[in-house]
Amino acid sequence: MKQTWKRSLLVGVLCQQVFAQESIDRTSLPIAWPKRAHSTVLNARNSTPPPVFQVKAPQGAPNVVVILIDDMGFGQPSAFGGPVRMPTLEGLASKGLSFNQFHTTALCSPTRIALLTGRNHHTCNMGSITETATGYPGNTGMRPDSVAPLAEMLRLNGYATAAFGKSHETAAWETSAAGPTDRWPTRSGFDKFYGFIGGETNQWAPLLFDGMARVEMPKDPKYHFMTDMTDKAIAWTRSVHAMDPDRRFFVYFAPGATHAPHHAPQEWIDKYKGKFDGGWDKMRQETLARQIELGVVPAGTKKAPKPKENKDWDTFSADEKRLFARQMEVFSGFAEYTDHEIGRFIQSLKDTGQFDNTLLIYEAGDNGASAEGGMNGLYNEMTYFNGVQETVKDVLGHYDQLGGKDSYPHYAAGWAVAGDTPFQWTKQVASSFGGTRNPLVMSWPARIKSKGLRSQFHHVIDLAPTILEAAGLPQPKSVNGVVQDPIEGVSMLYTLNQAQAPSTHTTQYFEILGNRGIYHDGWLAGTVHRAPWEMTPRRALEEDQWELYDTRSDWSLTTDLAAKNPEKLKEMQALFLREATAYNVLPLDDRVLERMNPTLAGRPDLLAGRTSQTVYAGMTGMMENTFIDMKNRSFSISADVEVPAAANGVILCQAGQFGGWSFYMRDGRPKFVYNYLGLKEFSLSAAQPIPAGPAQLRFDLAYDEGKLGAGGMGSLWLNGKKIGEGRIEATQARMFSADEGADVGLDEGTQVTKDYKDAEGRFTGTIKSVTLKVEPIKQAQARKVEKD
Repeated sequence: MKQTWKRSLLVGVLCQQVFAQESIDRTSLPIAWPKRAHSTVLNARNSTPPPVFQVKAPQGAPNVVVILIDDMGFGQPSAFGGPVRMPTLEGLASKGLSFNQFHTTALCSPTRIALLTGRNHHTCNMGSITETATGYPGNTGMRPDSVAPLAEMLRLNGYATAAFGKSHETAAWETSAAGPTDRWPTRSGFDKFYGFIGGETNQWAPLLFDGMARVEMPKDPKYHFMTDMTDKAIAWTRSVHAMDPDRRFFVYFAPGATHAPHHAPQEWIDKYKGKFDGGWDKMRQETLARQIELGVVPAGTKKAPKPKENKDWDTFSADEKRLFARQMEVFSGFAEYTDHEIGRFIQSLKDTGQFDNTLLIYEAGDNGASAEGGMNGLYNEMTYFNGVQETVKDVLGHYDQLGGKDSYPHYAAGWAVAGDTPFQWTKQVASSFGGTRNPLVMSWPARIKSKGLRSQFHHVIDLAPTILEAAGLPQPKSVNGVVQDPIEGVSMLYTLNQAQAPSTHTTQYFEILGNRGIYHDGWLAGTVHRAPWEMTPRRALEEDQWELYDTRSDWSLTTDLAAKNPEKLKEMQALFLREATAYNVLPLDDRVLERMNPTLAGRPDLLAGRTSQTVYAGMTGMMENTFIDMKNRSFSISADVEVPAAANGVILCQAGQFGGWSFYMRDGRPKFVYNYLGLKEFSLSAAQPIPAGPAQLRFDLAYDEGKLGAGGMGSLWLNGKKIGEGRIEATQARMFSADEGADVGLDEGTQVTKDYKDAEGRFTGTIKSVTLKVEPIKQAQARKVEKD
């Protein structure tokens, strides 16, 4: 390993000599080619060519690996005192640095884009997730060209770059073949991307892209995305090393884990059988004791009080305890399995001699643990997004399926609160360290000489400048011809061998959907505007009740000083407004469900104003934000097809097993099925098979007006003649799927129904075109959509 690293240093020195001769300016990217004098020599035999110009990373620059776990709280991983065994994270922490005052934005897309650019999330126009973007600067969901990503900076400085896993930084309306593709990973600095676009995916049946090309999933019954993405990352880094051992690389390794759905192989779930029977109150107590013993929280730290909605464990029935304990077993198995796969990737770096000179940053969580499962947890997370309440009895009926292919689960909010021990709140609550404080471990054997705990206050925007400084690179002033907004984070590199150095990040605002706060020199002020399980704010923004904490003496935020020190609170509130103005946070927008609707939110809509859309064979994976909206209204689907005798397969479908619909044929009979949230299917079928040959097939839904998610009368038609009808008693009001799209000619991912003749429902005839038409949402109903 040392020989490989020394060789790279030698090559780096030679490259630097060439660069010095060429007077390379790395503040303007791409680096300009040197100007050469025109030759006057006629015969090449009598001439010596100049050095070939190649851009290489500076001498001694490290490889860089950033690992980002999804939806993991401060008190969950074992390396920080939690109950979830994560030996890979523990091993890195034992020989590297552990940061116990590192912070995120409290939500997914905002944290990720801040990490990948070094700017605050509102500077990147990512005030919330991409699916809730608005028309206001700071919230448009479109990263501006003046905010170049770290990957692009590194790529233009000679690094090979790759991203594996989750990418949730592409505007929702830019995910179709029509583009624009400027904010896709491979147009944002990454040479290689293998993963999914969006907030979450079914780990057993993901919708994946390799670059911008759809990936056909293998027919492996044991397939799991976590293993797949790890295999791809190992293969890529080995290939880069094999082809050019001196080439530095940057890998962004961002699993969908441990975001819902919580999916894990059964053997990993079984490791935790019975481990959580004592409940979440006991888990909080035991976690805090371990945190104090490890030193990741100061001695004497107290547990912050739980939110009042979070019931005590001893008040639950036996069935409730049994269900809730199982939910945490599933999550923990998912998390440990993820850490194991990360360990495989890291071992591959060691095996190829690349680990010692790799700056590896392992961030356990892009926000606090998620309480979006509500008070009971969920068998199918899509019920949450459609405002359908799952009871304990409902979820308990799927007890043995939780974590497997026939579930799309999330745990109860009580586990999220416990997972953020010793703090009170969770993901989405930007005013509390429970939403924003995450474990961070840094490894760089070649440079870290003083391992152990680091307690400087830092934020996710500090990672990009840290990496640039480690690579010996300046922050660019211009990238691809666009003058750059300055990087807003500060480097953490000073902490490598200075454990007690004062923090250089002294002020930081936080804001997500109206929850907001401000940190300055040890003080934290903030307000909880809405809890994660609440769909409406607690009060008007102007009437929010602010809290004030001195984090230097009150590590877990247990003593509110707002009443005792009103002048300090006013000072902090004024500071928040100054920061909010400077970074495009204002105006605050606390709408939740309204922001899911492009028209109400004020963001671009690929299909705005259209009442019809025609699709063709081969069009698959059309995500919900790029497909005509058929919810809460009457609609028709007309297909121009050529059918063989006893035709089978899908003509057009949307989403899958956990909610969706399919217009298909079975043994020559046209059929339509509406899968309501995986809870119930409503089916229509023609009474008789139709003859072979050209056919105009149509399905109509006459929607029951007056409320969201209503049913309607469905009818099937052949060449203008009705051939079947039946009632659809309920429809999904707000969302079909976060990760499954609409498909023509087959049903990819999970299947809407098990009634297909073959597993994917491939159509056995020919589809010429399919046209969808929708009627306007009635005015009264539109008001209901806006109100809800």
